[in-house]
Amino acid sequence: MQPFTTHKGIVAPLDRSNVDTDAIIPKQYLKSVKRTGFGPTAFDDWRYLDPGEPGMDHSKRRKNPDFVLNKSPFDRATILLARENFGCGSSREHAVWALTDFGFRAVIAPSFADIFFNNSFKNGLLPIALKEEEVDALFGLVKDNPGAQVEIDLPKQTVTAPDGTQYHFDIDSFRKHCLIEGLDDIALTLEHREEIKSYETAQVAHTPWLFNDLRGHTGG
Repeated sequence: MQPFTTHKGIVAPLDRSNVDTDAIIPKQYLKSVKRTGFGPTAFDDWRYLDPGEPGMDHSKRRKNPDFVLNKSPFDRATILLARENFGCGSSREHAVWALTDFGFRAVIAPSFADIFFNNSFKNGLLPIALKEEEVDALFGLVKDNPGAQVEIDLPKQTVTAPDGTQYHFDIDSFRKHCLIEGLDDIALTLEHREEIKSYETAQVAHTPWLFNDLRGHTGG
């Protein structure tokens, strides 16, 4: 997982409340579990004028010219600005994969659905909850200055707006540590590989019958 310390990037204003995971990545794309390749289908139904299916060449599909991520410079955004209850709906982790594969490193909103919020941390996407009036201010700045950049400092837990205004956000200390170090659940487990190895060695010594090779055993 890519570590997150500080990041400065273009902000895309998605001025919608209750954006659900089916809007972020429609159900027909959930067959793959590779975690990559979902960027072209993020916000599929809003982004394209014709229906999409897995395996299509999405570069040849007709794009909706009114959708924010199809407009320059927002098509190069790495920070998504949204309204309350972002990521509601089903628990599909693919929604986070679609956002990260598009290129987003963080989502800023007044609130998030719980499962999406938890899935984000496990995949290196930083969900930042700011006060509603702070999000309103950011929307105003970004809409008035397309291409404006916001800087996120995770160690300091701050968001610096294009006008220099700084906002503080809260984050659990363990999740903060994992993002800064780039540790997903597998990497966290592997940090204890020596303890795991010692435990397994001790188990083999104390209960060797549990580790017999039973392949080909037919009973009797």
